[in-house]
Amino acid sequence: MGKVRGLLKASHFGPTLLVTTISWFLAAYYWWEGPAYVIAFGVFTGQLIVGWSNDLYDYEDDLKHSRQNKPLVAGSISRGYLINWLRFMVPFSFAANLLGPLGFKGGLVYMFGISMGVAYNFYFKFNVFSWLPYALAFAALPSCVVISKGLNPPVWMWLGGALLGSAAHFINVIKDMDQDRLSGIGGLPQRIGKRNSIVAAAVLIALGATAVFFLK
Repeated sequence: MGKVRGLLKASHFGPTLLVTTISWFLAAYYWWEGPAYVIAFGVFTGQLIVGWSNDLYDYEDDLKHSRQNKPLVAGSISRGYLINWLRFMVPFSFAANLLGPLGFKGGLVYMFGISMGVAYNFYFKFNVFSWLPYALAFAALPSCVVISKGLNPPVWMWLGGALLGSAAHFINVIKDMDQDRLSGIGGLPQRIGKRNSIVAAAVLIALGATAVFFLK
């Protein structure tokens, strides 16, 4: 059970559970409860990939800052153990999403969002476009469910998702910003500082809410 808890914690379980829950409600609205559970499960597997790849890439930096809340640093799981699970989960998640109710098109859109999350971990978090993967991934999540029903995602949905996703990026970075700067992580929030990041997040949330309520 200790290793299972370690795997779940390495997935950044709070955000993973939140995204999975949102996907269930979206799927239940456009489908019904049965397929919604299958879609949510597929979404969950994709979120595992993003979280696990993040912890693997950040291991050395987490070790340097003694982040004992990270399972790899705490020693509850090993890097080899997590790598083996990641090697299994990547093809499994593709199959679960492309062959499930999302269908080939919807599944590909969702997995594109997952690829953006991984791209952030390995590349985008170091430059001024660090917000872009969040915007694309959050736009892809609701859109993939709509596409699975043969419909075109409405503007308010993907635009609102992109704006709120960008806001989530600024909010998520604030708590570790000082340590990130010491580690040479230079995403947009780290470049503009905590105060400006809070302002940016607030503006993006307001714009996202406006897009949802006035374009719907």
